[in-house]
Amino acid sequence: MPNSKNIILLIVVAAIVGSIFYLDSLKPKRPELQGSNATSSAISNMTKGEKSKQYPAAQELAAIQGYINTPSTSSGQATPITIGELIGKKVILVDFWTYSCINCQRTTPYLNSWYEKYRDDGLEIIGVHTPEFEFEKKKENVEQAVKKYGIQYPVVQDNDYATWNAYRNRYWPRKYLIDIDGFVVYDHIGEGAYEETEEKIRILLKERANILGTNKTIVQNITQPINATAVDPNQPRSPEIYFGSARNLSLGNGKSEVSGTQTLEEPTEVNTNTLYMKGEWNFQSENAESKTANSKIIFRYQGKDLYFVGSSDNGVKVKILRDGKRLTNEAGEDVEKDESTVMIKEDRLYKIIQDASYGEHTLEMIIEEPGLRAFTFTFG
Repeated sequence: MPNSKNIILLIVVAAIVGSIFYLDSLKPKRPELQGSNATSSAISNMTKGEKSKQYPAAQELAAIQGYINTPSTSSGQATPITIGELIGKKVILVDFWTYSCINCQRTTPYLNSWYEKYRDDGLEIIGVHTPEFEFEKKKENVEQAVKKYGIQYPVVQDNDYATWNAYRNRYWPRKYLIDIDGFVVYDHIGEGAYEETEEKIRILLKERANILGTNKTIVQNITQPINATAVDPNQPRSPEIYFGSARNLSLGNGKSEVSGTQTLEEPTEVNTNTLYMKGEWNFQSENAESKTANSKIIFRYQGKDLYFVGSSDNGVKVKILRDGKRLTNEAGEDVEKDESTVMIKEDRLYKIIQDASYGEHTLEMIIEEPGLRAFTFTFG
C-alpha cells in the first residue's frame, strides 16, 4: 500500500498539473484565418451561430478617458466611438499601442496606409492607447504623438487598462481584426506579418461587400509604406532595458528593484546587456533620475538602432559616445550631429543611434546637469 508521504506527493503533483492547465486556459488565444481562398469561402458560408463556436465575440471599449480624431459636437466635445455601433457596418481593426513604444511606432506607417487604402471599402481602425508609463496618460502628449505620426483614424485613451483587460491583452502593439458580424477572427502580436494581416483585411472586406451587396472590388496589391523601418529578426538585438526600480533587473553596479537614492561608481569592466550608471541616482518605480552633474549611463548593446525613453523638467543636454568616440553618420535623428549631443526634455522616445548595420558597441551617455529621468532603452 502507498504510504502517507506518497499520497501527499501525488496530491501535490496533481495540484501543480491542474494549476498549469488552469493558468494556460487564462492565456489569450489567437484564432487565425487559415489561408486566403479557403478561409474566404469558409467565412462567407458560416452563419453567426457557427462563427460563435469558433471565434470570440468582440469586446466593447471600456472606461475610455479621451477620444482623438473623432467628430466634434457643436460644443466642441469629441464624439465617443464604440465597437457596437460599427458591428454590422464595418470591418474593425483594433490596435493596442502606446506612443513611446518603438515597436508601435514602426507599425504605425502600415496602419496609416491601410486606413487610407481601405477606409472607403469599409475598414475602420481604432487605436487603443494603453499607457506603459504615467506620462503617457496625458491627453496632450497622446495628441502630439498622433499628430507627429500622421494618424488619421480614431484613437481612444485606455488609461485604466479596462479595454486592455477586456481583450486579455499583454502586448504592445497588438492587432485584433473584427469581422462584420462582430467576431475576432484574427489577431497578431508585435511587429511584422504585415502582408498576412493585410490579406486578412481584404478577406473580411470582401465578406462585408457580399453581405451588404455592395459588389465592391477590393484592391489586391500589397502595401509598402515608404516611411516604414525594416527590422531583421534574425540579427542579435539587446532586450528592452528598464531603469525604474520596478523592472531594473539588468542593473550591474547597484541594487536592483530598490527605490531610493544610490551613489554608483563607474565599472572597470562592461558586460553586454548589463546596465551601468555613475553618480547619484534616485530610483523610482518607473525611472531613475540623475541628481549630480556629469552622471553617466553605460551600456554595451547589440543591434543596429538604439532608442531611449527619457524626460526632464527644464531640458538636460546629454553627450553621446559610442566605443569612446563621438557619433558621426550613425547619429539618430534626435542627436545634434556636430556636437554628438541630445537635448532631453519632453516625455517621449529619443532616437539616439540609427546605424546602417548591426553590431555590438558600448554606449556612454554623459549627463551634464542633474534632472534627467531615464525610463528605458530599446533596440532595432
